[in-house]
Amino acid sequence: MTISDYLIVMKQVMIADLKAKLSEYLRYVRQGHTVTVLDRHTPVARLVPYEQQTVLRVREPTGPYGGKIGKVPLPEPADLDVDVVDVLLELRQMER
Repeated sequence: MTISDYLIVMKQVMIADLKAKLSEYLRYVRQGHTVTVLDRHTPVARLVPYEQQTVLRVREPTGPYGGKIGKVPLPEPADLDVDVVDVLLELRQMER
């Protein structure tokens, strides 16, 4: 089955037909086309041509701290009227 639009032609194939003619559809995809796979007339997958990805490059950190995490100033400790450990223990008891 082929659906054509103004600028593109997209081929659709049922799963059984794809299994029977996999090599044919892979050749079609290698030529730069897209194939939509249907399961009972519902699209479930799309075969698209594989694109070589560029190698991931890691660059040096920039900014005021230059990638040195130890140089980042930490906020002042919060002045709380409650003990955080007690609150945590109470929450854990409530979950049981």
